[in-house]
Amino acid sequence: MKLLFVCLGNICRSPTAAAVMRQLASAHPVARGWRIDSAGTGAWHIGKPADPRTLATLARHGVPCDHRARQVQPDDFRRYDRLVAMDRQNVGALALRRPADGSAVVDLLAADDGEGTDEVPDPYHGGEADFEAVFAQIERCCRAFIARHG
Repeated sequence: MKLLFVCLGNICRSPTAAAVMRQLASAHPVARGWRIDSAGTGAWHIGKPADPRTLATLARHGVPCDHRARQVQPDDFRRYDRLVAMDRQNVGALALRRPADGSAVVDLLAADDGEGTDEVPDPYHGGEADFEAVFAQIERCCRAFIARHG
């Protein structure tokens, strides 16, 4: 499976989801070969590393992250099986960008999150507790995703 995690700026939620999913998938026999990346619907942070708070949160949990932000491209709808968005705003932005021949399924990472909302909130304007809460939700959702699709 080829997964592209998508958020707004590609410096907080989607790089977290990609890093967490890579680590979880590497330990799962079926998911081990999955191709995993992330991108943003916005262009503000192209080429920049993940937000320092994102990197600190991942480091606290022992999750490596080597990331440079990029923007979703039309070809992503052909190269990936699924574009997994963090919230409805990004689902809408992806719908506007989808080329006519784009075959990727677009869905929400937290669609089946039984412990909260079906969206992953953006921690960008928050503090450490917000980044920790987003990490916990993303890890829970990635585990559920592997259980469903692995």
